[in-house]
Formats: sequence, structure tokens, C-alpha cells
Amino acid sequence: MARQSYQEQLTELREDVLYMSEVVMERLRMGLDALEQKDVELAEEVIEGDGEVNRMYLDLEQDCIDLLALQQPVASDLRFIAASFKIITDLERIGDLATNLGEYTIDAERDLFPDVDVQEMGTLTLQMIEDAMIAYDTEDVDFCYELADRDDDLDHFAERASEIVVRDLIERELESPDEVEYLLQDVSRLLLTIRDLERVGDHAVNIAARTLYMVENDDELIY
Repeated sequence: MARQSYQEQLTELREDVLYMSEVVMERLRMGLDALEQKDVELAEEVIEGDGEVNRMYLDLEQDCIDLLALQQPVASDLRFIAASFKIITDLERIGDLATNLGEYTIDAERDLFPDVDVQEMGTLTLQMIEDAMIAYDTEDVDFCYELADRDDDLDHFAERASEIVVRDLIERELESPDEVEYLLQDVSRLLLTIRDLERVGDHAVNIAARTLYMVENDDELIY
């Protein structure tokens, strides 16, 4: 009976980690929508929701600690719990980055760089998180490697976007110190947005890397 309870706890942990990922992805979608629509109310909702993500993280962290301390798992079960522990850390960090988008929305009043498609980049990162969690749920090793390869595409996207912003900044003619100040604020906000979305992709790769380790005891993608 104790063994059955233990297996049920492992199943519940997986389900809870998957649920946390759904909450975090929804927060990221809301942050992207707020940024696109300049919706301050939605942005504030994203910021306020960070507490829920943090509480979920702490609860799951304790679940992992309890399983390690009380059940003394070995082999594959130990790797599963350890990987889950690391994955919820990445999910919590993604939640923080979604909160950043809410804060950028509140600070932003204009959109001076239409050539930079933040929403497309956001869509790419959301798909990476979703696929990383599918790999975790189904223990799909091939998906882990594919996801790592796709991160290179996201990095190139971010690099091109940053180059567009910098080139536009150099070429733009400004007439007053106030205009310069406002533009620099917009540039800073946009570059931070690009950086944060790139970091979301990195966290998705981390999830894939921990999944690969969990399934095959292979640390190839961990960096």
C-alpha cells in the first residue's frame, strides 16, 4: 500500500508540474497581449498574478523535498524528482519574465519600432515552452533535441531584432533633448523585452535538457 501511495505521489507531482506550466504560459500570453494592446489593466493583472506562481513553486518544491527525504527514491524515480525540481525553477523564472512584460507595458506609451515583431518572438517562445512540457510529460527524447536546435533560431531572431533597433536609433533624426530621452527609454524597454523573451527560450531548453537527463541519464543538453 505504501508503494502504491508513493507511485501516486509521483504521478501527482508530474500533473502538478504540468499544471504550473499551463499557468505560467497563460501569464506569458497575457503579458504579450498587454504589451501589444498597451493594456495597463491587463498588465497589472499579470504583475499581481506572480504571487500565485511563486506559491505554486514553493508548494512543489516542498513536495520534491518530501519525496526525496521520506521515500528515498533511486534510479529513474530519483532523476524524475530531481528533474521536476529543476523544471519548476525554470517555470518560476519564466513567470518572472512574464511579469517584466507587464511592467514594460505600464512604462510604454508609444511603439516606435514596427519592424520588430515582438509578438512573433513571443509566439515562438510560447511554442517552445509548450513543446518542452510535452517532452517532459511523454518522455520524448527526440523532442528534447529538436527543441535545443530551435533555440538557435530564436537567438538569431533576437539578434536581428536588436540590430534593427540599434540601426534605427543611429539613423533617426532627433530635434530636442526630450525627444532623445523618450526615444532612449523606448529603445531600452524594447531591448529588455527582446532579451527577456530570449531568456524564456533558454528556460524552455533547460526543461528539455532536464527531461533528457530524467529519461536517459544523459546530461548532454545541460549547460
